[in-house]
Amino acid sequence: MKNIIVATLLATAVLVANHSLANSNVQEVTKATASQATSKLRLNQASVEQLVAVPGLGKVKAEAIVAHINENGAISNEADLTKVKGIGPKLAARVAQYVSFD
Repeated sequence: MKNIIVATLLATAVLVANHSLANSNVQEVTKATASQATSKLRLNQASVEQLVAVPGLGKVKAEAIVAHINENGAISNEADLTKVKGIGPKLAARVAQYVSFD
């Protein structure tokens, strides 16, 4: 009987600790997401490595953006972004959420 009580107390302690850790991680992720949402990546000054972090862009498209900027000058809006090889209107709209064109 004593073993059952000890096992129950240990299981409860583990569950409480796990719940507390899970809540603190959610708060940290939420804070990080909020701070990232307020600062956008400056597309025309970004490196390939920075652009790869933008959802929807892989290394090939990031390289294409940098090459396009080097050859044609700054990209000033979402429509200009569609002039980059491999980037259509849907991807440009998705990327525009995470970048600024200044």
